[in-house]
Amino acid sequence: MKVLACIPARYGSTRFPGKVLAESTGKFLIQHTFEQVSLAKLPDEVIIAADDRKIVDAAVSFGAKCV
Repeated sequence: MKVLACIPARYGSTRFPGKVLAESTGKFLIQHTFEQVSLAKLPDEVIIAADDRKIVDAAVSFGAKCV
């Protein structure tokens, strides 16, 4: 059995639109999340579920798979 970790990433946040693409320490916030989840032993694959092309482009830039 293959274990998949799916990180939901929504661009249109009410209080902080685009928060997942805000940069912290030179990386997107979604990149920090992706890297931490990728360190876990259980998931065989980590993907990001995005609702906006900007998130997909950012995710691809740091090597993540996106749907």
